[in-house]
Amino acid sequence: MEIKITRTTSPKQKPVPGQPLGFGRIFTDHMFVMNYTEGKGWHDARIVPYQNLSLAPSAMVFHYGQEMFEGLKAYKGEDGTVYLFRPDMNAKRTNNTNERLVIPQLPVEDFVEAVRAVVDVDRDWVPTDPGTSLYIRPFIIATDEFLGVAPSKTYLFIIILSPSGAYYESGLEPVGIWIEDEYVRAVKGGMGFAKTGGNYAASLIAQVKAHDDGYSQVLWLDGVERKYIEEVGSMNIMFKIAGKVVTPMLNGSILPGITRDSILTVCREWGYEVEERRISVDELVAAAKDGTLEEVWGTGTAAVVSPVNKLRYEDDVMLIGDGGIGELTQKLYDELTGIQWGKLEDKRGWRVTV
Repeated sequence: MEIKITRTTSPKQKPVPGQPLGFGRIFTDHMFVMNYTEGKGWHDARIVPYQNLSLAPSAMVFHYGQEMFEGLKAYKGEDGTVYLFRPDMNAKRTNNTNERLVIPQLPVEDFVEAVRAVVDVDRDWVPTDPGTSLYIRPFIIATDEFLGVAPSKTYLFIIILSPSGAYYESGLEPVGIWIEDEYVRAVKGGMGFAKTGGNYAASLIAQVKAHDDGYSQVLWLDGVERKYIEEVGSMNIMFKIAGKVVTPMLNGSILPGITRDSILTVCREWGYEVEERRISVDELVAAAKDGTLEEVWGTGTAAVVSPVNKLRYEDDVMLIGDGGIGELTQKLYDELTGIQWGKLEDKRGWRVTV
């Protein structure tokens, strides 16, 4: 893929080491842009200065939500090498989402090349403080100026970059989770497995309710029987029950997380029995009461691993272990972050050098 590069003539001031970065509020000097036109395909790949978009008020993305996004990170090793973590998996998930939303497929190799190219241009923006990273947000939007309900004939594929702070500023911190019994996030046959904004917009009302009651995130139940565990916030969820690692199976309404896949692979290699199956909330309550619910953690790009110390369902508050970080949870976090930052040997070929 030929990528034209136009460098900024007005570079921004980069964050200095030790500066609080937060998440998703600081953006680098450049972005990747590529057009799609029906009959022509993807074309005009370019890296340009970060800038606002000019879209017609009738652009279809504003009216029917035909859009998708991805999320991954770049990490800087102690020797200055910049790494990506399994970007080909993000590319494949992009196409799974595109298929569901009738957005044109994007060649995996082009996705990875685009990510590597724009990160390379802005490699000096990759932060170096412990736990920090460069968050990468690829997204595709429908741009046809048309109010009919139909797939767009034109699209923009864009990648923006944001230096981000450590997810846990004061170390890995267990959180409390609210098991939602009123609203649902997704149903089988819908778009629950896709990375599209509608899934996240639908989750906001329950998140507000959980936060108002002092809980960090929402654990969703299935949309049909309203009793089987699905996702937690924007993450996958895992449980250690009587020594086994148990997680909801992918059923069409659950996001196929790349961190999820990585952790399940590691657990199996370490000799843990892993079960991907339906898990009822009643099973969780029972396991909490008899002491076999040993650890709970969420998995995702932002936090990698998010330990859980309590679950609330209706009038039951389930305390997990001693309220601290589980032994396996900590070990998994150390393993994945060690690979991502180049501190551990990459035995599985997951790390990609920029």
